[in-house]
Amino acid sequence: MELPELSAVWPWVEQIGFGAVAGFVAGYAVKKIGKVVALVLGLLFIAVQLLAWSGFINVNWDVVQRQVDPLLTGESLQGTWRGLLALLTYNVPFAAAFVPAFIIGLRRG
Repeated sequence: MELPELSAVWPWVEQIGFGAVAGFVAGYAVKKIGKVVALVLGLLFIAVQLLAWSGFINVNWDVVQRQVDPLLTGESLQGTWRGLLALLTYNVPFAAAFVPAFIIGLRRG
């Protein structure tokens, strides 16, 4: 069995390598940004609770829950995940390497 010349497979190696690096970096960044967003939302919740407890504001949590619940269904979250992956891999020939590396980046981040 003959091995192909390096020049014949090099474009594939470049695309897969770049896809893997880009996927890992994107996943890592998404996780880090997600942590910052979670921190900001947590601090915002604490501030709102403090203001409500102090009597400065009155929060109708039933209205808040009715507005947020549809965003947290399994179908909605899966659609958001699929949309994010579609956005990040749009018109990208190296998507086969990008997606697994993206998931690894999310786990490492």
